[in-house]
Amino acid sequence: MSADIPRLDHEHLWHPFTQQQGWVDEDPLVIERGEGCYLVDADGNRYLDGHSSLWCNVHGHRHPVIDAAIHAQVDRISHSTMLGLSHPGAAELAVRLVAIAPPGLSRVFYSDSGATAAEIALKMAFQYHAQRGESGRTSFVHLREGYHGDTIGSISVGGIDLFHATYKPLLFETHMAEPGDAAGMERILAAHNEEIAAVILEPLVQGAGGMLVHPQGYLRAVRELCDRYGVLLIADEVAVGFGRTGTMFACEQEGVAPDLLCLAKGITGGYLPLAATLATEAIYDGFLGAAEEFRTFFHGHTYTGNPLACAAALATLDVFERERTLENLQPKIAQFEALLAEVAQMDEVTEIRQCGFMAGIDLGDHDPALRIGHRVTNEARPRGAIVRPLGNTVVLVPPLAISAEELRTLFAITTESIAAAVASAPTTERSAGAAPPVA
Repeated sequence: MSADIPRLDHEHLWHPFTQQQGWVDEDPLVIERGEGCYLVDADGNRYLDGHSSLWCNVHGHRHPVIDAAIHAQVDRISHSTMLGLSHPGAAELAVRLVAIAPPGLSRVFYSDSGATAAEIALKMAFQYHAQRGESGRTSFVHLREGYHGDTIGSISVGGIDLFHATYKPLLFETHMAEPGDAAGMERILAAHNEEIAAVILEPLVQGAGGMLVHPQGYLRAVRELCDRYGVLLIADEVAVGFGRTGTMFACEQEGVAPDLLCLAKGITGGYLPLAATLATEAIYDGFLGAAEEFRTFFHGHTYTGNPLACAAALATLDVFERERTLENLQPKIAQFEALLAEVAQMDEVTEIRQCGFMAGIDLGDHDPALRIGHRVTNEARPRGAIVRPLGNTVVLVPPLAISAEELRTLFAITTESIAAAVASAPTTERSAGAAPPVA
């Protein structure tokens, strides 16, 4: 590695969700390549990818099928706009997504990130109602500790104060419901029914909120309430889709079909930026009309349906089928749960929250200045793993392709790192105040 890379980083880069004042006091870990479930740094050190490169890698790095698909697409064309044009990959991927999505979702609108997928769903819900003569439906219901991205619309329906409170003067008004409380959701819908366009939530588990798992039956109850009160249901499966909860989509586990479904992250196997918002035919029909009626959905992105990303997504779905990824995941989830049960016995651990192949290991209340989660991250690296916390919660979201042996190694490193991080923390800095959900 060039000795200039850390210096250039510190002098010019601005990292996401990172306090730069602390960042420049540490040497950055520079990743140069990936191999299966490992990341390799510029010095050749290997690290298990314990967070799937931010919850998006599915089949491992440098999977030959996905690599070959991207290379083949580069030989044809790397980008062409979808404004007024189409291309084979976008159409073929749309067919594949509709085939595996919950029933009733028949239309696919592409974008480039989870936040834009959510933003699109919010705009579609509002415009759909408006074009039906329900222009008063301008508000949304979301969950406390919910997260749907960082654009202004997606922040407006976010519920994590640390991330979102700064921007409150810029946001539109919403209604916030308590996670898992169906009765509370009904009270909101009953009291404000005529102004609500949609309910938006992360099915089964709220990832960025700290791996908060919903009680069984909650998603189904919300679906029934939305039907009863005539509002749309937006399911944000950006983090939980593509096998993370044990099924292709989390909604399947409660037999729920949303009106709008947001996808990203694992859609390309963690290779390239791509997102999709799937809609029902009824919503799509609500935007049809003569040009002079201006019922068009006036939204788009330069890289909408990028051919390289679509090629990666098609190959990712091929690998799901060829390698029977979901079928082979089930014993891994059982192993995951068993290993978590052992971690739960540690004195340093307050609570385990888990759904499928996603888990949060809560280390309890510590002074935010202590950065206990960050300490775990730093302890894990020399032991050979990359994990990223949410405040005092250590998050484990490994690639679905991880082997049983690799999973055992990841947990061994994690437990050692937790013990070392807590043991080395100054006891005078611990407090009863809750740490914010960010590293």
